[in-house]
Amino acid sequence: MNPLLPLTVGLLATLLSACQSLPSVVAARAPVAEVPANMIPLVEKRESLTATGYAVISVQNHRTPAQQRLLAIRAAKLDAYRSLTEQVYGLRMDATATVADMVVQNDTFRSRVEGVIYGATLVSITPSGDDTYETTLSLDKATVQDLRMLYLGQLTAKAK
Repeated sequence: MNPLLPLTVGLLATLLSACQSLPSVVAARAPVAEVPANMIPLVEKRESLTATGYAVISVQNHRTPAQQRLLAIRAAKLDAYRSLTEQVYGLRMDATATVADMVVQNDTFRSRVEGVIYGATLVSITPSGDDTYETTLSLDKATVQDLRMLYLGQLTAKAK
């Protein structure tokens, strides 16, 4: 028999005997009044999609550094819009692979995204490192649902 077992049982019995119910305290407490449904404060959770785009400053096609920075910001913003469009509408992938003698000769992937984005909010434009800009956009989920409904409406109209 384990020599610690009687000690553990004794300690547990002591702890449990110290607990007792307090019905007089519970009964003396004032009843909680029910709050009408129209009085409950609404906590609105704003869910949104976010997308980040990147662009390198030094590869922008201009001579002056200031103009290169502005073009990089613009390119990063467009990259973020592309990323939002992928999240809302999805991405069309085309892939081909050529195999000869059980060896891959050629493997090609092409992707395309197409859609309309409106109502996006510019969250931030920040330099990332010495030669890159990072732009973050946000799109409210209600707007995402509107965009998807419009898209589905267009698809059904084309099918008729």
